[in-house]
Amino acid sequence: MNKTIAIIPARGGSKRIPEKNIQILGDLPLIVHSIIYAKENKAIIDEVYVSTDNDAIKQIALKFGVNIIDRPESISGDMEPTISALKHVLESIDSEDVENVVLLQPTNPLRPRDLLNETFEKYQNENLDSLFTVSRNYQKLGKIEDNRFLPYNYSIGQRSQDLEPLFFENGLLYITKASLILNNIIISENAFPFEVNHIFAQVDIDTRDDLDYARYLYQKQ
Repeated sequence: MNKTIAIIPARGGSKRIPEKNIQILGDLPLIVHSIIYAKENKAIIDEVYVSTDNDAIKQIALKFGVNIIDRPESISGDMEPTISALKHVLESIDSEDVENVVLLQPTNPLRPRDLLNETFEKYQNENLDSLFTVSRNYQKLGKIEDNRFLPYNYSIGQRSQDLEPLFFENGLLYITKASLILNNIIISENAFPFEVNHIFAQVDIDTRDDLDYARYLYQKQ
């Protein structure tokens, strides 16, 4: 059996929002929203793993019946890339029959309900090795050099609706072959950028303002 697992990486340390991953959104800690999303998609996801270095996160996750991988301090620092946690999970379990990994970041707690079904269908039908979600940016971007603003994606006076399409990685979810992760890759050169045009794609919690915005949208939706 070729399994698909979900990995939710959740460090305890956070400078901008202390204990960020267990801040309350609605009636639940932040990380629980991703756990529930994974469990609601059991037709796709066979097992759910939370990678953490924090006991409070661990105890909350255990209440929701997921597998816990204790993340070593050596790969739990501020500057450590997400791939370290994903690779550590695969190396800590019997991963020979794990084919696909779905990465769900707790800082992106709001996701369209059918997003995983739609992305996984695309991933399978086109035999992709990785897929990640993107959204279109509608801002007029530029650089500042020598106190001058230099437009990047438009010309001064150009209408917003005529901008060259640019996209950003929104972090809602990633699907990747386990074999790539073991080679330190989440997004391959051939990764498919799956476009998501939904208000939830604007939520990526890094600051208090981000958290307040997520709470507003959660209450509204």
